[in-house]
Amino acid sequence: MRKAGLPVAYSAGFSPHPKISYSGGAPTGAASEAEYLELALTETCDPAGVRDRLDAALPAGIDVIEVTDLAHAPEAPRLEASHWQVVLPGVAPADAQRAVRAFIAAPEAEVERLTSKGIRRLDARAAVLTIELYRRAAREQDAGCAILRMVVRHMTPAVRPDDILVALRRMSDLAPSSPPLVTRLAQGPLGLAGPVVPEHPVSEHPVPEQGTPRSHGDGADQGQEKATRLDAAAPA
Repeated sequence: MRKAGLPVAYSAGFSPHPKISYSGGAPTGAASEAEYLELALTETCDPAGVRDRLDAALPAGIDVIEVTDLAHAPEAPRLEASHWQVVLPGVAPADAQRAVRAFIAAPEAEVERLTSKGIRRLDARAAVLTIELYRRAAREQDAGCAILRMVVRHMTPAVRPDDILVALRRMSDLAPSSPPLVTRLAQGPLGLAGPVVPEHPVSEHPVPEQGTPRSHGDGADQGQEKATRLDAAAPA
């Protein structure tokens, strides 16, 4: 923000900090191509100018796709679900497929997470709208791994991809040979036309009628816009 020369607003009090907030930020250790942030400025700025200034100040590979002035937007972005890709090194696709089927068939999948307030229990199954094995990506990348795609509803408490992986491990003994590579591909509102899913899904989809986030757009300079930009939502 300082390099871009933006007039960022600061909070009041003994220790002021920039007014920047992230909606559903990706968990530590996860990659993402679809992060949204909200920032407050002390003066009115042209959204396109803010985008260009931020883009010029950021390092290569971190790209601002779009900026919207929420004061004049018809509605704030609705970030209700995320589309994730999980690469599981050392896991055979057939084993991943069996684990996915067992997870889909389960009425619930309780996992525990250690927080600053102690152990928290949550149902990982309740948040998963779709989960599938992505064979096309496995063929194009590394035959020694399985790749999952999943659409996860934003809930309270939040269910993260690692919670789902814990459930898969407990149900089906699914354990990658090295840490999984988790990437958020898109996020947005539910109930729009069509899910963000692979071209050739090969496993069952739970409760598809509840909707999935939708992405659109082609020809981004960095090649990311198709997976990142969402209807009715704009990153700032």
